[in-house]
Amino acid sequence: MQTNFTPEQLRDPAIQRANGILRACVHCGFCTATCPTYQILGDELDSPRGRIYLIKDMLESGRPADKDTVKHIDRCLSCLACMTTCPSGVDYMHLVDQARAYIEKTYKRPLADRALRWILARIIPYPTRFRLALGGAKLARPLRPFVFSRRLRAMLDMAPKRIPPVSRNDDPQVFAAIGARKKRVALLTGCAQKALNTDINDATIRLLRRLGCEVVIARDMGCCGALTHHMGKEDEAHASARRNIRAWMAEVNNGGLDAIVINTSGCGTTVKDYGDMLRHDPMAEEAALISRLAMDVTELLSQCDLQGTAPRKMRVAYHAACSLQHGQQIKSAPKTLLKQAGFEVVEPKDSHLCCGSAGTYNLLQPDIAGKLKARKVATLEAKAPEVIAAGNIGCMMQIASGTGIPVVHTVELLDWATGGPIPRNLSEKQP
Repeated sequence: MQTNFTPEQLRDPAIQRANGILRACVHCGFCTATCPTYQILGDELDSPRGRIYLIKDMLESGRPADKDTVKHIDRCLSCLACMTTCPSGVDYMHLVDQARAYIEKTYKRPLADRALRWILARIIPYPTRFRLALGGAKLARPLRPFVFSRRLRAMLDMAPKRIPPVSRNDDPQVFAAIGARKKRVALLTGCAQKALNTDINDATIRLLRRLGCEVVIARDMGCCGALTHHMGKEDEAHASARRNIRAWMAEVNNGGLDAIVINTSGCGTTVKDYGDMLRHDPMAEEAALISRLAMDVTELLSQCDLQGTAPRKMRVAYHAACSLQHGQQIKSAPKTLLKQAGFEVVEPKDSHLCCGSAGTYNLLQPDIAGKLKARKVATLEAKAPEVIAAGNIGCMMQIASGTGIPVVHTVELLDWATGGPIPRNLSEKQP
């Protein structure tokens, strides 16, 4: 793609980078075939190629973002399926991240939109606040028929039927390995996950300890910053990243770490990008180290001698979270581990397409998210599974809200197969 930035503009490192990304695009359109929003809406401007043109025009002109550009950028899920399919290697992820930051700085959103985004950024990354908000949503759910806002209805629908009690396993501490210690790892406990489903971290800790890992829950660790990062709130996202880097570097310097284990793939994609996010920051070297140490839990488990047998034959439909298969390019490890544990693994049609969760997307774009959820649930149910497994809490909540089939984390099944308890969502469905 030809670009026309001025020499003065190109002195800005951010514009230099955008220029390189834009020039890599050859307009081939392969991305349109795998873009969920283009398939739903059929608008070229709601495809990666169309958004790239909008971003190019916005950045070249140096003008503030306009309403139409914001609409189409906001509709992007950041599922990154376009990057998996792009033959030219266009770095769309960092381009759209830059566009969102530019929009945040130059565009004044309508009051209701600003208010909702402010609320989400002040609640979801903080487990206690989020837990209180979920409780309020449960109490308000009977009023749903009288709520006209699709976004507010989506927020009411987000509250699970059961809000789990706080798990003390998420407190800062060290869990000793069972038997000889083979690895020392830190576990990112997450933020929303600690309020929505505490079983995932509990199962992860049990499983890792059983495999000889000393598991560290680092003091002062918090939200990874993904939520604010994808809203274009760079300062807030970078502050979250720095806090986590300091927390994990304290452990690196006090006993060392073999890995930083992440069991929420949306968080994993962000933490693995810390080195890029903070490449011009005084903490750039530490950020790069943390990114190198970050691993999805299935990556680490693939390095371990996981011996287990499924307590009973079970047909598992595996949902590949976009942040795992596209963001981190981890595709086979979860399925291989489940098969090794004795489960029958099936995959839905169009497994590369997003379920519509995408962080807060299902709250900010509920209509599109609802259509994507319906499509994903239909393809999963077509496989007649007894259980659906996924590696991301957002996907789990999104899919579970549209089906009666139990939805569990991949780690919960692997923990069960190696001596842990039956996953709660599965046991509650047993006759």
